[in-house]
Amino acid sequence: MARYLRQATVPVYLFLCLLLGGSVQGIWFNMLLQLAGLALIAWAALASSERDLSRRSRQLILIILAGLGVIALQQIPLPASVWPKLGGREQLAHSYSLLGLEVPALPLSLASFESLAALLFLIPPIAIVCGMLRLRAYRSLWLGVAMIGGTIAGVLLGVLQVSGGPQSPWYLYQDTGRGLAVGFFANANHMATLLVVSLPFLAAFLGVARGAAVQRYSALIALVAGIALVVLVGLILNRSLAGYALTIPVLAGSALVASSADRRLRKIAAMGSIAMLGAAVLVLWLSPIGSRSLGTEAAASVQSRQEILATSIRATEDLFPFGSGAGTFRSVYQLYEDHDRLEKPIVNHAHNDYVEIAFETGLPGVLVLLLFLVWWASAAGNAWRSGASPFARASVVASAAILAHSLVDFPLRTAAISAVFAMCLALLAEPRAEPRRNRDEAELRPARHLVWE
Repeated sequence: MARYLRQATVPVYLFLCLLLGGSVQGIWFNMLLQLAGLALIAWAALASSERDLSRRSRQLILIILAGLGVIALQQIPLPASVWPKLGGREQLAHSYSLLGLEVPALPLSLASFESLAALLFLIPPIAIVCGMLRLRAYRSLWLGVAMIGGTIAGVLLGVLQVSGGPQSPWYLYQDTGRGLAVGFFANANHMATLLVVSLPFLAAFLGVARGAAVQRYSALIALVAGIALVVLVGLILNRSLAGYALTIPVLAGSALVASSADRRLRKIAAMGSIAMLGAAVLVLWLSPIGSRSLGTEAAASVQSRQEILATSIRATEDLFPFGSGAGTFRSVYQLYEDHDRLEKPIVNHAHNDYVEIAFETGLPGVLVLLLFLVWWASAAGNAWRSGASPFARASVVASAAILAHSLVDFPLRTAAISAVFAMCLALLAEPRAEPRRNRDEAELRPARHLVWE
């Protein structure tokens, strides 16, 4: 019993992240997830590991520690003779002089409290990684069930939201996509991300059961098809162009997760999926921010996205090489906007997470990001080529979709999607590793039915 409770830890936590971590507006929800995540991280730090970590797992943990180190270094106070010379800070130092104040010692982050808040939002995904790689507190099947369960719950909540109209009491957040099926999220695009990345994990269930008895496999196909239909209804009610654009390449990759295609066919199909994923990103780039279609607003969208991107890049160059500080994008971006405009939309994010990372963390953050992308490409290629589990191959498709969506949006800024992404990374780090029953115990009772391993 204790073993099963241990293996249910991460799946239960993932499920809670999907229900409570849909928006930064949920302050109390996120606080609960962060406290539970801290407990999980502490358990992982104090517990003895069942076996040594693989090379890829150690590399992933080192990359995470490097990223945390960049944020931590941004909080160290620097002498007044140093920090004003570190890019984009001369005007701030001059403001102290204009007020007749002595320039104080300040850290690299231009808003330390916002950087600390950003650090807290990293707790859930780090807890997922620690719980899976260090504690082995999961089973792949249970992770898939938790993810699909959270997705279905979100669709059902979305149905209630749409049926109740824009003023429906079922919306969880005040600032949200009213009239759309956003589920447990505030942003319809982020709900669409969850719906899309659930598809490869549905395919993984079929991949695991391949070779089972015909009746059981047929029943599973019917069940998966029914759940896929629910996801499709969710996408229709969600009305997110991101969801529509990403579904096609993700479906192509999901088909390979469920099939027994040979290595050559898998490679060709993967290249086709990558091409379709690139086309999907282009479609999203040409679409208006917050729009639901490619209508007449497309030209304005290009101008809008290009304006945000151009302003963000200009600020990044000015703040080079150390950035403005993690979590400071919104407050610092306002300093670089066109102040002659009478109406200025509130820009919370760059709508390109890679640019935003460079904006906030500068050269050190970009170097860590590049290390991560190299690690992900190597781990994903290994899982896709080798005899990895279907859930590891599903993680390749899901994480690729999230990374692609991050080129035009910020899905990883929510605890829910970052937890799903962390789960994918942990599965890629050890694509063949799976907590198993004691082999001697299993052999005493030969299975007469399908066994999920």
